[in-house]
Amino acid sequence: MAYVIEEWSDISDRFDGSLLLGNGASIGIDGSFSYSSLKQHAIDNGLLTHHVEQLFSYFETDDFELILRLVWQANRVNLALEIADNATRSAYEHVRECLIQAVRSIHPEYHAVEEQFSDIATFLRSFKTVLSLNYDLSLYWVIMYANREFNGHSFKDCFLHGEFDEDWQRFRESISLWDRRNTLIFYPHGSLVLARNVVEEEVKLGAGSGDLLRSILRQWESGNYIPLFVSEGTSSQKVKAIHNSHYLNTVYREVLPKVGNNITIYGWGFGEHDVHILSRIAESNVTRIAVSVFGEDQGYCTRVHQMIRDYVGNDIEVVFFDCASQGAWNNAA
Repeated sequence: MAYVIEEWSDISDRFDGSLLLGNGASIGIDGSFSYSSLKQHAIDNGLLTHHVEQLFSYFETDDFELILRLVWQANRVNLALEIADNATRSAYEHVRECLIQAVRSIHPEYHAVEEQFSDIATFLRSFKTVLSLNYDLSLYWVIMYANREFNGHSFKDCFLHGEFDEDWQRFRESISLWDRRNTLIFYPHGSLVLARNVVEEEVKLGAGSGDLLRSILRQWESGNYIPLFVSEGTSSQKVKAIHNSHYLNTVYREVLPKVGNNITIYGWGFGEHDVHILSRIAESNVTRIAVSVFGEDQGYCTRVHQMIRDYVGNDIEVVFFDCASQGAWNNAA
């Protein structure tokens, strides 16, 4: 059967609950994000030594964050016990430098994408909850941009003074004239803006009035922070990484099962490596799902419809819409 691909403006009044963003949303902002594999980028550009590649192979992962965390912890233990171990220190520094170089070369600067933020913010204001599976800073930049407008709508990531608030649902409440309506923001797979410090506390990094991307990379270089994001791996590997983080686990256990009765999915490939997200959404009271489509890809529609039936439920209403239609993501209304 041929699936109807709607215009966003024709269905938007029925989809105001939650929004899930995949890599296609970031690619829509800047084509450099199409390089979704940081490890592959490092390999292609000759950044990984043989010894570091052995670490990825030994732990059977492609996740930079996991390898960095393992060698970082080993190095901290050796320092505390005054054990001479140049190999672990060298491996940690090399993995860290590879990650920094990969992010620096892939990630665009703020000024290069800022002109799109107004249209994106308008789109985001339609939803009560936004969940981004992307590690980059684009969503964070947009909500900071939008919150400076003081137009009565606030975007809240539930962090106070750099720490995640356990009682995240209270942020839905209006507290001032500048906060008459709000949208909560979450990162189920983490983000560049999130990090662990030397005592394993999870924090949100800031830059004051400076360049956030450069500030984050400098804080990684200091050795006092490592990034908190799950960029690669199978679904089961990602779930293990999620369970190792208090923030990620909270979003996984508490937020995803409360997406509401409708959810919009934009720019997500519906890969097998992310089926854990669908399984958690299935625990919500969702009854209808809108999914963006690039072009007229009927094969994608068929696969997505089947995956939703398999992992969420047979009775879910699935609506497809053109990702480039007016008002969707960074497309002007």
